[in-house]
Amino acid sequence: MKQDPLQSKTQDETYLGFDFGSKKIGVAVGHLVTGIASPLLTLSSPNQNPDWTGISKLINEWRPIGLVVGISKQMDGSDNLITPRMLKFCRQLDGRYHLPVFQQDETLSTFEAKQMLFDEVNVSATKLWAVQDQLAAQLILQTWLNDNAPQ
Repeated sequence: MKQDPLQSKTQDETYLGFDFGSKKIGVAVGHLVTGIASPLLTLSSPNQNPDWTGISKLINEWRPIGLVVGISKQMDGSDNLITPRMLKFCRQLDGRYHLPVFQQDETLSTFEAKQMLFDEVNVSATKLWAVQDQLAAQLILQTWLNDNAPQ
């Protein structure tokens, strides 16, 4: 039986990207070899705590070699109100899964995702609420992949 020559390569270079929010966490998956990120799903954050069961299932299913988390800052580069919680999420990911955790500037990623969906695709506000975080995670991960793709 023939096997896709990229399959083992992409499995070895899979990353998960996260758009952290206090109510929801968007998740995307991407592969360094293809340089493509795709939206995956949105996890709810009950009581403003990450859904560790859901994240563990994704880690087990996708077997990433690294995790990319969007970190939001003010336009002047200083921390905003959620930045410390994002950094705590990074430390928790590292402590739980022992995978490299990369931080990616995500300033305006959720805004860009909303603009793209609302303006270009004409998605309704209800549908927008359901998918904006996973699209923001895709933008975060795609930016990281673009910056780290092999030359």
